[in-house]
Amino acid sequence: MANRRKFIAQAILGGLGVSIGRQAKAAVQLPFSGKASEPTVISTWNNIKSNKKAWKVLKKGGRALDAVERGVQVAEGDPDDMSVGYGGRPDRDGKVTLDACIMDEVGNCGSVCFLQDIKHPISVARLVMEKTPHVMLAGEGALQFALENGFQRENLLTEKAAKSWEEWKKESQYQPVINIENHDTIGMIAIGEDGNLSGACTTSGAAFKVHGRVGDSPIVGAGLFVDNEVGGAVATGLGEAVIKTAGSFLVVELMRQGRSPQEACEEAIRRITSKQKNYKEFQVAFLAMNREGAIGAHAIHEGFMYALSRGGEHQVMDASSFL
Repeated sequence: MANRRKFIAQAILGGLGVSIGRQAKAAVQLPFSGKASEPTVISTWNNIKSNKKAWKVLKKGGRALDAVERGVQVAEGDPDDMSVGYGGRPDRDGKVTLDACIMDEVGNCGSVCFLQDIKHPISVARLVMEKTPHVMLAGEGALQFALENGFQRENLLTEKAAKSWEEWKKESQYQPVINIENHDTIGMIAIGEDGNLSGACTTSGAAFKVHGRVGDSPIVGAGLFVDNEVGGAVATGLGEAVIKTAGSFLVVELMRQGRSPQEACEEAIRRITSKQKNYKEFQVAFLAMNREGAIGAHAIHEGFMYALSRGGEHQVMDASSFL
């Protein structure tokens, strides 16, 4: 993701606007062998390192739930990734607050939001799922639960992120920039050898947001949804826009009704652009995979990409876009 950010920044400085200079594919229906149990990992943006970590779990016959947790931990622990976990850009008060959720093949799910001082919120979310009767814990309660379960408090505000915050304070204006990670996420869906799916989604949320703001990433049905009978979907971009359409749930339900993953993602974006009149001012993208392994990806603006791991190969794919 760091390389992607560097490339985008260079494009902007070169007067190329917000486009990353790639031509989006007209469709993202990828070749598939027809074997539903072929292990596959997909994740938002250029998260090849995260995919490779998840793929190692699947290659050994591991559970998809373990794969997605370990995969997104890579982004959470990367100080150069300024949109997820350690190193994430802070809110307008200089606090790094994290959101995450995880969902397994039988519909179990766990979530944390407005969590501070814990590097791997995805693992706290999994413990919420496995150790409590609840789905979501928030703020101080989520932190207390994490500490009681052996997690260590850490300062997540890196020098780089702090400098970014100090620069922002000069004007203190919040304005999402298309495909620039002040509003980004890593979302991941995996299919194991047994044909079961799981998903994870984690973020530090919108940079310089109002203290206490929570986006779509920890909301099951918005930032992430998995149904083992159908498939899974994740969202990235401006969380408020995704919440308003229950985006990931919508994509999965459209697949249940017979839409391909690509068609489902395109319809979800169409819902946003038809109902939210300022859609040209922000980015939203959906990434989906059905239980047969077919993949779809679609965004409002061009520039969204995703990482695909299948058959031991790892590649970054361009998504199609509404604009």
